[in-house]
Amino acid sequence: MTASRRQLLGAGLATLPWAAPLRAQTPAVQLRIASVVPKHSLYHQELLELGEAWRAAQGPGARFVVFTDGSQGGEAEMVRRMRIGQLQGGLMSVVGLRDIEPGIAALQNLPLLFRSWEELDYVRNRMRAGMEKRFLDKGFVVLGWGDAGWVRFFSTQPAVLPGDYKGRRFFAWGSEPEQQAIMKGLGYTPVPLETGDALAAIQTGMIDVLPSTPYFALASQVHGTARHMLEINWAPIVGALVLTQRAWAALSPAGQQALLQAGEKAGLAMRTQARKEVDEATAAMVRRGLTVSRPNEAQLREWHQLAEQLYPRIRGTMVPAETFDEVFTHVRAYRAGQR
Repeated sequence: MTASRRQLLGAGLATLPWAAPLRAQTPAVQLRIASVVPKHSLYHQELLELGEAWRAAQGPGARFVVFTDGSQGGEAEMVRRMRIGQLQGGLMSVVGLRDIEPGIAALQNLPLLFRSWEELDYVRNRMRAGMEKRFLDKGFVVLGWGDAGWVRFFSTQPAVLPGDYKGRRFFAWGSEPEQQAIMKGLGYTPVPLETGDALAAIQTGMIDVLPSTPYFALASQVHGTARHMLEINWAPIVGALVLTQRAWAALSPAGQQALLQAGEKAGLAMRTQARKEVDEATAAMVRRGLTVSRPNEAQLREWHQLAEQLYPRIRGTMVPAETFDEVFTHVRAYRAGQR
């Protein structure tokens, strides 16, 4: 853990009203962590390894339970359960994290902004300390940062241009009414659902288009019905593992240190593997009959024109104006440095 993170956590947690002097023996602690990730996936395995590292450091009686596949509800529901103490933590994407700190949406909800993983990493690293402080101020400790690949469009019928998708029914996260309003304003048809409902929805014809990373499309077998993928890096799926401050305060110092170290390690492993799996999962689905469409330069220009239309609508609605401007400042700085 960096010195800045230690100072940040120490400063924030020292003011907690429930902070108490250390006892000679720390009572047994249970951490219940939820996620929508599939069971036995890379993300699940990393959580289990993190739990083992924490249990060894925390001591006798420590219990670590992981709920996968959205069994505790969608990400907005997971945040609600954490706030009332039914869960102590969650591995979530921006869809859930923005219910805690809306500024985090700037890393995921700006289509076609990031041109590479290196660009995303640069921006996230510049924003990380401030973002973690805002999470801490709202009662949550960030243990590690991950991502899950680029969002591509999976559809039941071929489509290449933005206009090809008009009239088709799009999956939209039920917890993002702002996104749904923007889509409707541009002539698209959003269908609000939870992640766990996506497969059944596309199989039954409730939706025709599913924005998804290739890894999750493969893991959920969505490609069996949505047999067309548009290869465009629409946006990265950005996530983090968070723990409530109340749960954090109940841990021993050794348990806290182990959890931070394991969280950092798990986040790096998730980012590294997820980026490899974008291409690996796509290749696996192609072998099973997926058709991939790759836009040419003229077609890509149409997509970027759509993104430019979206940005003014997103600023101040889906993404707070302050963090929207901050992200663009960092992106411009990165590109200037590259030149």
